[in-house]
Amino acid sequence: MKVSTNQHRGEGKLVTQAPYPSTNPDRLAQLLSLCPAAAETPLTDATSLAPVSRLWVKDERSRMNLGSFKALGAAYVIACQASEVAKRPDSTTLADRTYVTASAGNHGLSMAAGARIFGAQAVVFISETVPDSFAARLESQGARVVRAGADYAASMDAASEAARDNGWTLLSDSSWPEYYDLPHLLMEGYVQMAVEAVKQCPDRPTVILLQAGVGGMAGALAAYFRKSWGDTPKIVVVEPSAAPALQASIEAGKPVFADGPDSNMGRLDCKEPSLIALNGLARDADLFLTLDDEEVTAQLPAMAGSGIETTPSGGAGLATVLNPDARRAVGIGPEDRVLCIVTEQPS
Repeated sequence: MKVSTNQHRGEGKLVTQAPYPSTNPDRLAQLLSLCPAAAETPLTDATSLAPVSRLWVKDERSRMNLGSFKALGAAYVIACQASEVAKRPDSTTLADRTYVTASAGNHGLSMAAGARIFGAQAVVFISETVPDSFAARLESQGARVVRAGADYAASMDAASEAARDNGWTLLSDSSWPEYYDLPHLLMEGYVQMAVEAVKQCPDRPTVILLQAGVGGMAGALAAYFRKSWGDTPKIVVVEPSAAPALQASIEAGKPVFADGPDSNMGRLDCKEPSLIALNGLARDADLFLTLDDEEVTAQLPAMAGSGIETTPSGGAGLATVLNPDARRAVGIGPEDRVLCIVTEQPS
């Protein structure tokens, strides 16, 4: 466990060429309504789990029947592009397009579902280590699955090459130099979670815990929460100790590669930050916390016992407030009102 204070809070960008996350919710509801099963997810009172004044959990496990907040990302991008082609997009609107990505988790499902809704083709590259069960889930959404490479980075390289060679649209949930437009739009889709949470919370939180991999969700939500709730909430970003890409970048004052062993927080096990997310979190987050795998896994039974069963990736933020040492490390006390996001259902 390690805590770093953000010395860049409220200052300028760490990556000049990259934008900040969007905080514009104007077209969210309209475009997400084009996606079947689009509906608000619940805010659950979980105060009985921790010695705090209030503990709220924004529960993303039912999002669009895809089981994860990622449903708001790639599908939203594709809905935006379909709406640019037709006033009333349907299942034939994007029949001439193919979207491609690499995925080890729920981003690929969101892209496949969005492509299917609007008639596009979806190709998802996965590494050799991704289970066959996940490949089958992708295929059930209409995606063509291609195995390439020993790890996620290798499968992303293969997806990028396929996009160049075939004229396909590369749709990643991260951003890097000269690749900003689509991930910026994708992160705007995530803002829907924050819009709902602001409406649902009966009082302003004093602490917000946001788990992060490349940082897309954390960056998008932190930006909107600052816009809505100002400087009052303390925003804490939670990462695996094995993949402290954001924490290390904040400490260095520039993007860095944070190599380490594999983490059981698979969807958070990202060694390089999204540059858009890094800009936003450098401005908006107060603390960066890393947790060991065991520190998160130890809290999963309590979550499941209260009806919030999730994975280590999905529950890393909530694990922080359930762990006495982590509460002390980030300064959460009995008077605090805490907001967490549970980001995925167990597979």
